[in-house]
Amino acid sequence: MDDWIDYYDSTHTIYVSKLHRDLHFSIIADDIIGYISSPDAVVLDYSCGEATSAGRVAARCAKLILAEPAPGVRGRLIARYAGDLNVKVRALEDLRHLEPASVDLAVMISVAQYMTPAELDAAFATIRRLLKPSGRFVLGDVLRPDVGAATDVMALLRMAWRHGFVKDAVIGLMRTYLSDYWQLRSQIGLQRYSEQDMLARLTAAGFSASRAHVNVGHNPARMTFIARHAFSAGP
Repeated sequence: MDDWIDYYDSTHTIYVSKLHRDLHFSIIADDIIGYISSPDAVVLDYSCGEATSAGRVAARCAKLILAEPAPGVRGRLIARYAGDLNVKVRALEDLRHLEPASVDLAVMISVAQYMTPAELDAAFATIRRLLKPSGRFVLGDVLRPDVGAATDVMALLRMAWRHGFVKDAVIGLMRTYLSDYWQLRSQIGLQRYSEQDMLARLTAAGFSASRAHVNVGHNPARMTFIARHAFSAGP
């Protein structure tokens, strides 16, 4: 994951414009809010990225922990949410110091594809340790092996059409194709999981999980899973 962390910590082209970036995180924030069950909840966003709409999430819970591995992104998060007492920004390694069973909702959105299977298993173990017995873990935007880059491109173009940035999307896609992103994607690849494979991996990590009907984020071709401690599975 280190090469991807370095990429996201650079001046990258993954978002075709500021509008695209902000819409991306706004949609994710809305989806996360939908999973918050109480204003007293403690929410963990694991490898959160720029999280430009996290203030809205924080307004709906008691505490929002933004855990981000990229130091430059983390610095921007600290500056962006310096005045929001509900938001705590942490490095991933800081999570080992959090109290066990202290989180009501953990989310990991559009991250699994950048992690090796061993890294993903380690993240699952960390999240399971932090999750309360009644808590939920939302694993979103998981790439499927039968869905390729063309589907992602079409999802972006549909989003751009709805929100009025088609020209920026086309230019941005061309720029991204020529950027380090595609070099990394070719050299390292992205991890993809079938529904059965991800459910088996979550089960092995000590969760009881099911696939959600709707994916978190703008791309309906990807998958979201809802997981709980296996001993506390329920509706």
